[in-house]
Amino acid sequence: MDVDNNFEPTYEVSKGKKKVLTDIVKAAKSVDEVYLASDPDREGEAIAWHIAKAIEAATQKKAPKKASTAKTKKSAKAEASAGPKLYRVRFNEITPKAIKAAIADPAGLDTNLFEAQQARRILDRLVGYQISPLLWDKVKRGLSAGRVQSVALRIVCEREEEIKKFVPEEYWSLVAHLHGSKDPAFEAKLIEWKQKKIDVKTEADAAAIVNSLKKSDFVLKEVLRQERRRHPTPPFITSKLQQEAARKLGFTAKKTMMLAQRLYEGVELGDEGQIALISYMRTDSVRVGDDALAEVRGFIGAQFGKDFLPEKPNQYKGKKGAQDAHEAIRPVSMAYTPDSVKAHLEKDMYRLYDLIWKRFVASQMLPAIFDQTTFNITAGDALFRSTGSVLKFQGFIAVYMEGTDESGEKDEEENDTLPDLQDGETLDCQQLNPHQHFTQPPPRFTEASLVKELEERGIGRPSTYASIMSVIQDKDYVKKTEGKFHPTQLGTVVNGLLVESFPNIFDISFTAQMESELDDIEEGARPWVTVLNDFYTPFKSRLEIAKVEMRDVKRQETPTDFKCEKCNSTMVIKWGRHGEFLACSNYPECKSTREFRRMDDGTLKLVEAETTDEICTACGSPMLVKRGRFGKFLACSKYPECKTTKAIPIGVKCPECDGDIVQKQSRRGKVFFGCSNYPKCNFALWDRPVGEACPDCKSPYLVEKYSKQSGTKIKCPNKECGYEKPA
Repeated sequence: MDVDNNFEPTYEVSKGKKKVLTDIVKAAKSVDEVYLASDPDREGEAIAWHIAKAIEAATQKKAPKKASTAKTKKSAKAEASAGPKLYRVRFNEITPKAIKAAIADPAGLDTNLFEAQQARRILDRLVGYQISPLLWDKVKRGLSAGRVQSVALRIVCEREEEIKKFVPEEYWSLVAHLHGSKDPAFEAKLIEWKQKKIDVKTEADAAAIVNSLKKSDFVLKEVLRQERRRHPTPPFITSKLQQEAARKLGFTAKKTMMLAQRLYEGVELGDEGQIALISYMRTDSVRVGDDALAEVRGFIGAQFGKDFLPEKPNQYKGKKGAQDAHEAIRPVSMAYTPDSVKAHLEKDMYRLYDLIWKRFVASQMLPAIFDQTTFNITAGDALFRSTGSVLKFQGFIAVYMEGTDESGEKDEEENDTLPDLQDGETLDCQQLNPHQHFTQPPPRFTEASLVKELEERGIGRPSTYASIMSVIQDKDYVKKTEGKFHPTQLGTVVNGLLVESFPNIFDISFTAQMESELDDIEEGARPWVTVLNDFYTPFKSRLEIAKVEMRDVKRQETPTDFKCEKCNSTMVIKWGRHGEFLACSNYPECKSTREFRRMDDGTLKLVEAETTDEICTACGSPMLVKRGRFGKFLACSKYPECKTTKAIPIGVKCPECDGDIVQKQSRRGKVFFGCSNYPKCNFALWDRPVGEACPDCKSPYLVEKYSKQSGTKIKCPNKECGYEKPA
């Protein structure tokens, strides 16, 4: 890329793609027409563009140098323009009908779309290729600073900072357990006291209200009944598919896109051969074509009856700036129901297809209807409220209900159903209970909620969310624990350096603005070179300053009050492969090191070496517990003279050999359990094994299973057994 010459890029064919491109060019030389049918998005347009240029370069001949007569000049001109005609075809689904329609109405290459993709690639390289070496020099080699991934890291780090600074506040609620003239009993929550919104801060205040109401009559002052409708959600766009697959199926964004790609490209369905099951999966449009609407409405009418079918197709409004060239993600044909193709799909492919199918069908059904009842109840100076609802008409709920992100407690005045009571009834208060609560910090991000946050803030595009999630984990900037992102010490340090040195480049609103400008290029509203110049001029200036002023974490040594146990020199804080540690200032003469922790008040606390009964097999010295990149491990106490290490057994023998089960961590930081005799024994589990046999099927071990709904349970790993017990 020539920055000084309008960012002129230089392209080279990837090593693994040279043969593919050679074969394409060779085939193009023997035909009159070439149809370029790569994916219908920016990346697909760029692929088509480069293939077209390669074909043109190889097939178009130059005119002869000498052409003395008019006839010769004419033939030379024809010879110079020889080469196949190139057409661009775009389709949203890989079906015979869609492909034939696209070929029957081909178009040319979209220059704006290509230039938008090219501008994005150049932007990413301007940032990544110039800031990453800075991090190598200032922190450690192998780090990266992607233009968008670094903003995602910043969002995670800022949320962690909010959580650390959060100070919980106590508050109390009062719940009355009431019974009227008819069953069932129900609960009501205090919402007003002395005609003011309730705000009970202490147990004493709550107790005072309870005492004042002991002799009060609870009267059903008002009964409000109304019909409430819940409308279906639109068919999936890429971000919503990733969010819902994370919530309902536990899939990562990367896994969701990998499975969706295979469903789009086609699956072998027995004698029918390879059949595409879903439309293009990288889209931010909720639009659905007329043919698909007609087919799904016919399916709903036949399967559920006309009572579930709206008079006209449901229309959904897309978000501002959505690219409407593609349809929403949907099944390509209602003939391939999830049950009819289940036998041909892997388990997770089936689950994702079932999710896409149900969401699409539900999107074209009538709303669900609830009868909602509200009781307003008076007692002395208090007003209590109770709500309940009954499903009157299923509507789209008969097929699909959208998942939700992490939420707090259920509202205490909500009841599944309320009794049929009348205004003016005196109720029997069976109990009046105060409940203590504390305000909660904002939750850490899950994959679903982080994708949602990026989408709402205009960061990235549908095609980038999965790679963003992967990169920030692969680089050890964040770790996922119980499905939630925690920034690592490395991630926190890198984020601090980037925000300090490049406050605008990694600003959330600035990054969203850049996405908008890339959209402008795609629409032909702005030249791509202008956008890059506007970005690069201030960026270059900040880069030069950062090279001098960015904090040198790698070489930084901060003195402490601790003394070296071996030579009594001052211990200093240094940065190593696994983060901060204490080292003797007399290095390299003294190589003593210690681990430490930063306390909430900013003070430092030494981490005492954890001793064990294990003996080093190499030198006979005691083994100590150490912490590394992949978690805790055993290391010889004579380090660095003896560098013997081993994993920590969890107290369970391997069921397949004489080894011990040890806890390990994957490169992504995910904990798993494997045999200490690896690679001789490949036994491994994601769930923690328990060293007791199953009483039903005699499996030699059980496992711990955790879920949000039921917490931790001990289960048999044999799916056909089904044995379980509380943890």
